[in-house]
Amino acid sequence: MSDLPYRSGVGAVLFDRYGRVLIARRIPPAGAAPDAALWQLPQGGIDAGETPREAVLRELAEEIGTARAEIIGEHPDWLQYDLPAALIGRALGGRYRGQRQRWFALRFRGEDAEIRLDADPHPEFDAWRWAALATLPALAVGFRQPVYAALAAGFARFAVPDNG
Repeated sequence: MSDLPYRSGVGAVLFDRYGRVLIARRIPPAGAAPDAALWQLPQGGIDAGETPREAVLRELAEEIGTARAEIIGEHPDWLQYDLPAALIGRALGGRYRGQRQRWFALRFRGEDAEIRLDADPHPEFDAWRWAALATLPALAVGFRQPVYAALAAGFARFAVPDNG
């Protein structure tokens, strides 16, 4: 399966005015145990003709119901992860071995009440909360932990209160 390509995508590390990041709990797949839900950052694919910057704002709007954010940083590298062998051929539509993503730091400019996980007809998340950036790697599923560790290190300068 190593001949499968990586899916190109984007991810959002959305900071609130206190320097915390938004994490959301994925709705578990049908038939999975309720504790199978995982916490993750908003992310998604890049549509044809779309730039990564456009894609990250679209994904925010789709996944959390608002794009009231401004891009304040961009990770210098495309970060990638491989799916565990048991998920290859099943996850990501069965067409990819993992994801190659461009990650952005964004500052949320709205109010918490504007975050609506039910705004999209096919929601991906059933809960959300603000968390400390440093906790991201421990919250992530194992195969995503190295990506989340790179984000926690690379975006640490944004994990401070915003006085602007």
